[in-house]
Amino acid sequence: MNAKAKDNIVSATNFLGKVVQVTVDRPLNSKHHKFGWEYKLNYGFIPKTMSPDGEELDAYVMGVEEPLTTFTGKCIAVVHRTNDDDDKLIIVPEGLEFTDEQIVSATNFQEQYFKSVILRK
Repeated sequence: MNAKAKDNIVSATNFLGKVVQVTVDRPLNSKHHKFGWEYKLNYGFIPKTMSPDGEELDAYVMGVEEPLTTFTGKCIAVVHRTNDDDDKLIIVPEGLEFTDEQIVSATNFQEQYFKSVILRK
């Protein structure tokens, strides 16, 4: 990644408490293209952002039980990976809340392969 690209990196914690739009490229119940496991949540990214891994900032959508293509909701937490440069936003419908334990349980299908902590405002 070049120096200019590094200047455009956003911290996932900047999104805490904000309403954002997620482009869902891995809808609920879809299969991972490489490993074959099933997405237990809608999963996507925040367009026009850049995270430290050089990709757009990723997001899990919780509280919606149908496959989506886009979703606008509030960021209530960040799954901060301590052994990887790929934090994940937790986006929910306005007014919904989840405990750290609920977030860990819901995201475990993918996060089980990483060490992480839940960050909040």
